[in-house]
Amino acid sequence: MSYTEFTYQLLQGYDFLYLFDNEGVYVQIGGSDQWGNITAGTELIRKILQAEGAYGLTFPLLLKRDGTKFGKSEDGAIWLSPSMLSPYKFYEYFFSVPDADVVRFLRILTFLDMKEINELERAMKNPGYAPNAAQRKLAEEVARFVHGEDGLSEASKATEALRPGSETKLDWKTIEGIAEDVPSCSLPYSEVFESSDR
Repeated sequence: MSYTEFTYQLLQGYDFLYLFDNEGVYVQIGGSDQWGNITAGTELIRKILQAEGAYGLTFPLLLKRDGTKFGKSEDGAIWLSPSMLSPYKFYEYFFSVPDADVVRFLRILTFLDMKEINELERAMKNPGYAPNAAQRKLAEEVARFVHGEDGLSEASKATEALRPGSETKLDWKTIEGIAEDVPSCSLPYSEVFESSDR
């Protein structure tokens, strides 16, 4: 165990103390795995500053079916900022959620009516179910909420255009938006036309 790991809870606690004392932060919110770190902060505030009124609030962690944390670095972190993760990659992450997780994520991460979610769940069990229809709905709802209609439109167009056999046309803005996220290569102009003349 490294020194950083050993002192992590104390560092987190002191961080809360500093924010409480200097920035007026009275509540620290985190996942349930942060409970010890948050209460370390409330204790430091109470003991060092002799102050009351520091609170902690935790939420259950969002876990995948296999028990691993949702959206953590092992699969690539899910960022809300488009400067950290494009709307296309964000959409694709939710579009790729396994069937085992999709209904639970629809219930937790969207504002869809439970009746609609239950209908999607029933449809998934029917023989005529269009594969990934529930994932598409999840991706649309979460992308719309985080990136707005424009971000959702950009992501949907890009996803459709990159589907094999698609005839979807993309504008330059959408192409630039997904360029870093899609495997590609650059060729000199002369090579492109030389190979097409053969």
